[in-house]
Amino acid sequence: MTDQTLLARLDALESRIAIERLINSYAQGFDSRDPALVKSLWFNDSKLLMGSFGDYDGLDAIVKAADGFWSQIRHMHHWMANVIIDVDGDKATSRAALDCFVIDNDDGPTQIGGLYTDTFERRNGRWGFVVRRFELHYQTPLTGWESKQGTDS
Repeated sequence: MTDQTLLARLDALESRIAIERLINSYAQGFDSRDPALVKSLWFNDSKLLMGSFGDYDGLDAIVKAADGFWSQIRHMHHWMANVIIDVDGDKATSRAALDCFVIDNDDGPTQIGGLYTDTFERRNGRWGFVVRRFELHYQTPLTGWESKQGTDS
């Protein structure tokens, strides 16, 4: 194995770790209502395509959308699973299943499931979302759900 091959393999591993961190930081940023973290994940020309939840073109629109979600949803808890990442140089794609519990101002406790399909790029040494597309599989209000204890009760 050549040094060049080893460097390419190392770069692919480091890229995968950076992309996993982006995916998890998206969940953490929205769940913790952290606009600076949410903003750090994107480029100026990125897109967040949420289907029935709205499509947002550009960094400013994405950050504004986050504020809108936070004003409508008291609590959100994202769980990302079954993440598959494919890296090709400075570009990458992924798919990640979503299970998300929210407490919506209108619908109350609600379970949301779906699939994120992502496109990433590395620009100036930094990985970021270029397009994040959400496909809604279900949105189910949880009638009778009541939190017994905890920080989100």
